[in-house]
Amino acid sequence: MTASEDHARWRAERRAAVTAPTGNLALVETRWTGSTRPDIAAEQEAAPASVTVTPIERKDIVTGEPEHGLRVWDAESPAIRAFQGIDVYEYDPAWAIDAQFTPVGSDRTVPFEHIRDNGGTRDLVVPGDIAFRREGVDHRFAAFDDGGALILVFGDPTNGEETYGSGRFLFVRRRDGAGFGEPGTVILDFNRAFVPPCGFSAQYNCPLPPAQNRFTVPVRAGERNVLFHDGFDIYAAA
Repeated sequence: MTASEDHARWRAERRAAVTAPTGNLALVETRWTGSTRPDIAAEQEAAPASVTVTPIERKDIVTGEPEHGLRVWDAESPAIRAFQGIDVYEYDPAWAIDAQFTPVGSDRTVPFEHIRDNGGTRDLVVPGDIAFRREGVDHRFAAFDDGGALILVFGDPTNGEETYGSGRFLFVRRRDGAGFGEPGTVILDFNRAFVPPCGFSAQYNCPLPPAQNRFTVPVRAGERNVLFHDGFDIYAAA
């Protein structure tokens, strides 16, 4: 399989993922219940057949105490019905970059601002740094742990003009077969940069790129924006 064919397969997988019954487009409600755990079983029983209810938990941005809630996913959501596709750049092999991952102490965190936190920040654990050189410029980005996978949250000058305004995400792949958290060579294939979940539903609270994860040059690779029919607006539907 050629690199272009592999990229086409990834695009098809992305479409299937975001349109799934609990995919990004299906999220229609995020409800926080504070210190009280919601009764997920009761919520599910009362829901229509197309709806799935799942628990969610985070730390309170002020107190740091656990905060409970639930998410409501609808396989027949307005966003799924209006979804047209994801606009992407043409595959560019020059944006598949080898980099070096260096782990850091488990207690290191970086403050990430999130879309729905009104300028507040949440400290996310950063397992390590990813260093690479691109067109004579050295970069050192912070990667964080997304359920056992390294992920970059990055920004570049295309944001808001050609690509999703709040930045994009990229899963980091290993080239050397090493496990998560081990030092070594990784692949940053920006052709697989993707629009974060908050580009598909206003019910997500996505982290924004920290200052050290911002390119000064345009990254014209990967996904650009989510396309909807007839001017559908995820914020109007929220």
